[in-house]
Amino acid sequence: MGRYIWASFVALALLCVSPRAWGDVGIVLNDSLDTSVARITGSGHSAVYLSRICPASPVKLRLCRAEEAGSIISNYTTLGEDQPFEWNIVSFNRFVYGVTNSQDGPLFASWPIKRILEQHYRQDILAGYCTTLSCQTSGKAEWREMVAATAERTFYILIASTTVEQDLDLISKFNSMPNVNHFNAATRNCADFTKEIINMYFPHAARRDILNDFGPTSPKAVARSFAHYAERRPGTRYYVLHFAQLPGTIKRSSPPREGTEQLYRAKKLAVPLAILDWHMVPPAAMAYLLTGKFDPQRDFELHATPHESELAQEKQVAEFDDDDARVKQLDVAVRDERVDVLGSSREWKTFREQFDSFVDEAVKAEVISSRSALDHVFKQLTEHGTPYMDDRGELWIKTSDPEGHTVVAGLTPGDILAPNSDRTLAYRILLATVNEQLKSSARRRETISEFQQTWALLERARPQSQTYVAQQGGH
Repeated sequence: MGRYIWASFVALALLCVSPRAWGDVGIVLNDSLDTSVARITGSGHSAVYLSRICPASPVKLRLCRAEEAGSIISNYTTLGEDQPFEWNIVSFNRFVYGVTNSQDGPLFASWPIKRILEQHYRQDILAGYCTTLSCQTSGKAEWREMVAATAERTFYILIASTTVEQDLDLISKFNSMPNVNHFNAATRNCADFTKEIINMYFPHAARRDILNDFGPTSPKAVARSFAHYAERRPGTRYYVLHFAQLPGTIKRSSPPREGTEQLYRAKKLAVPLAILDWHMVPPAAMAYLLTGKFDPQRDFELHATPHESELAQEKQVAEFDDDDARVKQLDVAVRDERVDVLGSSREWKTFREQFDSFVDEAVKAEVISSRSALDHVFKQLTEHGTPYMDDRGELWIKTSDPEGHTVVAGLTPGDILAPNSDRTLAYRILLATVNEQLKSSARRRETISEFQQTWALLERARPQSQTYVAQQGGH
């Protein structure tokens, strides 16, 4: 529920601006995965978010309908499909949650859960584009990364406003030009693809950083240059969205890095380089510290909503007019705007204290054996449970209780407390989910608005709650 509330906020923001004839374009800055060359470069991945453009097919664009939340378009080394396409476009909800409706996205992630979401995406959307055995079964077919991205990594979207004319122009260009893969890590990679699209909207807004990346374009360099461009232009209505990786058993992703940053931070590279050619290390470190530093989490905290950009613009006018009272008023408004999204330290502390009592109750009720058992819930479900998707396209998991009886529980906010979802198992999943959120850093956890919705589910699932008692009475 928490995750689809956040998606609803995004959709509402888009709908609110539609009558004023603008949409959004954004750079998707994806965390780095511990796979392939990323193990060395730590560069992550780049894509483009389009609020008013949706997929007519995986390789054709159209304007979105009113109820749609936009799309993500990206290229990869190889999508693995029947034809060597350079890029695919996928609906926003499929990219983020793996499903058409955000409320049907899973509360936690594992590779078996993600594979189910990928399979249904392939059947629903890629049926005519992915018929070969390698496309359907190979883990190297990178169309998979466009499904349920939050299952495997954290990412940010750096957003600025567009006009209808700009969006129509992009649709026309992409629908008419060849879609043939010419991927090249040095000169035509995912960040180059993103840079070209962004610069169609805002010429010279996104740039590579030769000094910090030693030549090739990196996702973080493109994001950093675009952020600096948008921050200096209030009319772009710049803001940032943050999507944390789902709790679960998939390895945690890592913040993306530019070349000099990777040398500066990754000892596995810096130490061997220092041994081979120590003269290179100090200049690389200096280049990063002076010109390459950029923290998307900090940018998110400073630009958490579109309205925050408007308030900042008003504040500039008030400062120019020496209106100190208005400046103070706007400072308070900006702070409140951020707290509504990020939460205050006091709020998070209160949730942690309340959660301690929930855990004590769960131990006494033998829902869990101890607090440390919460750290193993997702692993046990991954090893001993079987996730599946029902006829309505909703995710469930089947496992056995301590007595050996088969039990099922919903894996989505809408189903986890359904009448046929086992109450004890559901409560255990929610306890583990909240536990993971409360012990995570701000970068790795949900926004406060998302978390509050997850917390509400937890409260309803408690054995002491009236909802729980009423549902138990119906059995």
